[in-house]
Amino acid sequence: MPILDEKVIGEVKKALQNMKNEVRLLLFTQSFECGYCKETHQLLEELAGTNSLLKLEVHEFESDKEAVEKYGVDKIPSIAVLGEKDYGIRFYGIPAGYEFSSLLSAILMVSTGIIKLGEDTKKFLDNLAKPVHMQVFVTPTCPYCPQAVILAHQMAFYSDKIKADMVEISEYPHLAQKYNVQGVPRTTINENWYQEGAAPEQMIVAKIKESL
Repeated sequence: MPILDEKVIGEVKKALQNMKNEVRLLLFTQSFECGYCKETHQLLEELAGTNSLLKLEVHEFESDKEAVEKYGVDKIPSIAVLGEKDYGIRFYGIPAGYEFSSLLSAILMVSTGIIKLGEDTKKFLDNLAKPVHMQVFVTPTCPYCPQAVILAHQMAFYSDKIKADMVEISEYPHLAQKYNVQGVPRTTINENWYQEGAAPEQMIVAKIKESL
């Protein structure tokens, strides 16, 4: 049974009609002990069928150690969104519900190169000297989460110093405990700094400064 019905497929085709360059979706999965791997694989297959510029590549987490190491994947299911290069854009957990829009936004950004960051943010990112790892914890039913995810992914796309993950927290309860996630969205920056809610980019920039 399809995950995306005909109406949604039509909406996705319309949303992606302005793609310009090829986008590779790298799925890391396995056939055992992975609650949403099968569904994530099916979702991406259906998505890839909506536009010829979308290419799906599937890697087995247990056996394809070279790819796992190359792309820094440490949990599954996971999706890396690549264009001309690897921008450090990751989805951990199935991008379902509201997070499906985050995935579509990442695909369009990588394909077109269009971002909406302010000039002050760009100047700050241009001068980053140290790496920054952003993890945005979400749930599929959170309407405010895509805003936080999309902002983090835009920063990763713009700056080679930033890596940004969407993390669907219900699939990784140990991370909820580790990072004391009480509500979503919650953006963790370099492990020990946090920003609650769908904060504007100025607040995220200030938190990154604090973490450095």
